Amino acid sequence: MPTEYAGSRTGAGELPPRSALLRAFREADDPNRRKHRVLAAARELVECHERRHHALAAGHAPDATSGRVAACSQLVDDIDVRRAELVGRIDDWVATNIAHRSGASLHTETLGAVIDRMAAKWIAAQQALGKASPATQTPRVDGEAHLQWTRLAELADGYQDLITDVTEHRRRLPVW
Repeated sequence: MPTEYAGSRTGAGELPPRSALLRAFREADDPNRRKHRVLAAARELVECHERRHHALAAGHAPDATSGRVAACSQLVDDIDVRRAELVGRIDDWVATNIAHRSGASLHTETLGAVIDRMAAKWIAAQQALGKASPATQTPRVDGEAHLQWTRLAELADGYQDLITDVTEHRRRLPVW
């Protein structure tokens, strides 16, 4: 397993900060995501997780037929294949563009895996807010929504700490 990264390039060779990553999650037409491969893949991961959520809900619906369950299961499998491709695209970008110092502490996950988990939590947080109050039809912030958004905030903080540590050569990202 290689542990050395290629030399850093200028411009697009920087790890996107937490704010840019969350903006890419939120805004499908964010112009920055066209400029950075990591942000483009991150946005696609959000779309995959959203489709996955809907496919799982359809497959678990009380009126779902066995044919519908099978179709939803196949769709989830196809989405997961696409997610793996996007995670690989992020990890390939890291291997090509991010320099590190030998001997820096190795992080336990690839950057693609971290961003994939954040994208999943983004969708979970959005879904928790999307539950409307029947009386007002406005989003309801309940304990579940608060929990999901707190977990997303913790992941975003961890992401920012990770890219700071990588940039300052205290940590390195695994390359498979």
